Amino acid sequence: MRKNILITGASSGLGRGMALEFAKQGCNLALCARRVDRMESLKTELLQLNPNISVILKSLDVNEHDDVFRVFREFKDELGTLDRVIVNAGMGKGASIGTGYFYANKQTAETNFVAAIAQCEAAVEIFREQNSGHLVTISSISAVRGFRRAMTVYDATKAALTSLSEGIRLDLRKTPLKVSCIHPGFIRSEINEKVKKVPFIVDTETGCRAMVKAINKEKANSYVPSWPWAIAQRIMRIAPDSLIAKMS
Repeated sequence: MRKNILITGASSGLGRGMALEFAKQGCNLALCARRVDRMESLKTELLQLNPNISVILKSLDVNEHDDVFRVFREFKDELGTLDRVIVNAGMGKGASIGTGYFYANKQTAETNFVAAIAQCEAAVEIFREQNSGHLVTISSISAVRGFRRAMTVYDATKAALTSLSEGIRLDLRKTPLKVSCIHPGFIRSEINEKVKKVPFIVDTETGCRAMVKAINKEKANSYVPSWPWAIAQRIMRIAPDSLIAKMS
């Protein structure tokens, strides 16, 4: 069992939901995000769920890359080991290319991908020293195809994250270290709360339960919830552009 688990972007959404699920399983949690006040209330809830676990909180903006390395190292020193790191922090700002929203698109690209590189570097550096560990990246079902409007840059970052995860996994294939990339389908969270019509969307608890189940299996790639996304991702890859355009 992976006992000590670090989750970035843990103050809300999928990060918060995963923390609740891992607490039920008796895992110690190293949680970081920009909004520490929201994590404080989460910590109370986690310890009510399971008073036998340790929960450590730290403020972290993943775009401050030096801080990523420092905070991960502090968590490792305080817990003794880091058994699993979940690269979850992300955002979905932006709009269609060429419509005046370059800086919003740039912020999404930097947070979802460049900052993810820093998190992966910091995690795998620790795992190599320990000769053990499980790196988990949270991509998206939308990584399999490009989408339009506000999804364009977001999807590109998720496709890049999927590719990055595969490269790291190939690099580590002769070591005890594991790498998993999770591709959630449509799960209700803060990042999409304003979107009204979304096919096959599930609530946060249902989605996070499926994500944690997939994470614990430690497969290379998972599409969750498995119904319908394990099948839908195959269809999406070959679907005509006209169909993909209607989905976004």
